[in-house]
Amino acid sequence: MTEKETDSSTPRADAVRNGVLDAALDEAAFDGWNARTLSRAAAAAGYSDGEVQLYCPNGVLDLIEWWSRQCDEGAREVIQASNANRIRDKVAGAVLARLEQMDGYEDAASRARGRLLLPDALDRGRKLTWATSDMIWRAIGDKSTDYNFYTKRTILSGVYTTTFMVWVEDTDPDKARTREFLDRRIDNVMQFEKVKAQAIKMTSNLPDLTGLASRLRYGFERR
Repeated sequence: MTEKETDSSTPRADAVRNGVLDAALDEAAFDGWNARTLSRAAAAAGYSDGEVQLYCPNGVLDLIEWWSRQCDEGAREVIQASNANRIRDKVAGAVLARLEQMDGYEDAASRARGRLLLPDALDRGRKLTWATSDMIWRAIGDKSTDYNFYTKRTILSGVYTTTFMVWVEDTDPDKARTREFLDRRIDNVMQFEKVKAQAIKMTSNLPDLTGLASRLRYGFERR
């Protein structure tokens, strides 16, 4: 096999991951994400353990990441096609669009979340959540580059994660409880942002108290 054929972005690599993932989702719902699940899924999809190891060298963690990124891409198309106008509606719709990519696989998604909470996967889990939040903001047209870039994604990561925990337990086909919870979370965030903006406006013309305290402590410069 040539170097080009083993590249992780080749159509063959994508086909193997997609095939194994489709087979693994039902397995993982019952047995969790582990080496046995990966091996069974590989056999069911018609691939050898060696080929799966080639394209998923970190085992099920690579497969979970592949699933997450595929869901991100699927949600991106839905979000960009939305005609919502208000920012809160855009964000709420985007979070739901991302969760809907996993509809029918709530148990597998919950197990994947649990696997990513183990010590060897914590960093990967955080990166995947950040990637989802970043995708959402970019898909709805966010152009921020200053500190808002980071605060928006940090806040949305928290909103998405907590909403996900409600979503996996919501047995209503319409996910009514999830939608209500998400609306409340976004209301809380919007209220916080409103108060923060008001505070910034009110204090924008006040003297630099930190600088003043420093000068009082160390003395004013002579002119």
